[in-house]
Amino acid sequence: MSKSTDTAQQDPLQAEFKALIEDAERLLQNAASLAGEQADELRQHIQLNLQRARNTLAESGETVRQQGDAVRQAGETYVQQNPWQALGIAAGIGLLLGLLLGRR
Repeated sequence: MSKSTDTAQQDPLQAEFKALIEDAERLLQNAASLAGEQADELRQHIQLNLQRARNTLAESGETVRQQGDAVRQAGETYVQQNPWQALGIAAGIGLLLGLLLGRR
């Protein structure tokens, strides 16, 4: 997963949450002065933004899950094709972690 892919996925979600926060702040600032139709209209606008943010979050979560599955599958394929290299890498990482934790 590249940084540009991460950024592209985060941008719509961040925009949705930013709009939701701005609407909520506006509602709080104008709560006393808004009445009737204006308050209802602002609440509906906030609910719409909240629903869009939820949808975007659900889509992003699904994309992340799919990318995680792809990474897992690539790892499994690598280990199956290169078992000795994978064992050496795992042993090296274990040794480094052991040395780091042993110093504490």
